[in-house]
Amino acid sequence: MTPSPAHSPLRGEIWWAHFATDEPGKNRPAVIVSTNARNSHPRAETVLAIPLSTSVTKLGPWHLLLRAGETGLREDSVAWAENIGTINKDQLKEPIHGHRPLTNTQICRLASLVRLAMGCVE
Repeated sequence: MTPSPAHSPLRGEIWWAHFATDEPGKNRPAVIVSTNARNSHPRAETVLAIPLSTSVTKLGPWHLLLRAGETGLREDSVAWAENIGTINKDQLKEPIHGHRPLTNTQICRLASLVRLAMGCVE
């Protein structure tokens, strides 16, 4: 079992994470979208996260394009809002070095895209 991260992840941070749907041993960048109160709670074993991909050729209605200049990542990436999930904190590997956290506006846009993916449009 991998040890828990040295510090609690913060909302908007981009971490290396392992999702249940990923191949064994494969990690991907993920943006933490749960609140800091949840993330740092001593009994909370999970965080809410949205996986990122560098496959930006087919953007769907539930995808948010994140430019490298916005995030500090080496490449443009796409947040897959339809794949929001809970990740055990011990599945978080480490924050991605040099990234810039997503803004509240970007996270709230992702929340709107999650609602859209659930068919909750007004």
